[in-house]
Amino acid sequence: MEKTALLYEGKAKRIWHTEDETLLISEFKDDLTAFNGEKKSTEKGKGALNNKISTELFKVLNEKGVPTHFVEMLDENNMLHKKCDVIRIEVIVRNIATGSLSRNLGIEDGKVLPFTLVEFDYKNDELGDPKLNDQHCLILELVKSSDELDYIRFMARRINTIIKDFFSDKGLNVVDFKLEFGRDVNGNIILIDELSPDNFRFWDIETGESMDKDRFRKGQGGLKVAYETVLNRILGEAK
Repeated sequence: MEKTALLYEGKAKRIWHTEDETLLISEFKDDLTAFNGEKKSTEKGKGALNNKISTELFKVLNEKGVPTHFVEMLDENNMLHKKCDVIRIEVIVRNIATGSLSRNLGIEDGKVLPFTLVEFDYKNDELGDPKLNDQHCLILELVKSSDELDYIRFMARRINTIIKDFFSDKGLNVVDFKLEFGRDVNGNIILIDELSPDNFRFWDIETGESMDKDRFRKGQGGLKVAYETVLNRILGEAK
């Protein structure tokens, strides 16, 4: 499958048309951004790691019956996937309090939440991705009904259960993560985007060490090594 015209370029990926109008190619970039694009850098090899990690996690979810846009990994930096209409809601799933949840609500950093928290953000860079409630989603016509929001929440929690169980055997806690959904050519809501340490927080179960983009946000260094560790644990090549 070959790229034709560039459809869209975002912070972490370029999205390309293909000769098949139902399929797109995501090209994973080495760019790093944080704080709504205010902090920027590059890390050679980061895009390839995110592509490989996303590929493995999409396979895990597909095997568990979760509908996703994933088709196949074409090469180190390129993934073939179904074309979908993006639902402009960022779905945040939280198991442990940290980051903005702790800052905004005063919940102790590292506190295990009594239940899985699912939040919605408006996927709108110009507005700074503000928080949404169900009524906002309906007023903005981001979804067609409350039932669709209920389905998205249900799928987010189901994905969380699968991913948490998978990584518990790999020595990593899934702290929180961001999901995106879209509508396929038949109008079905399916999981899209990527599943990588760019949009997941992973903490080592024994040491509590961050294995995700927080290493860039906080200026800790060692981001590529952390991403490589996540991939190696997924593949069963490291503890």
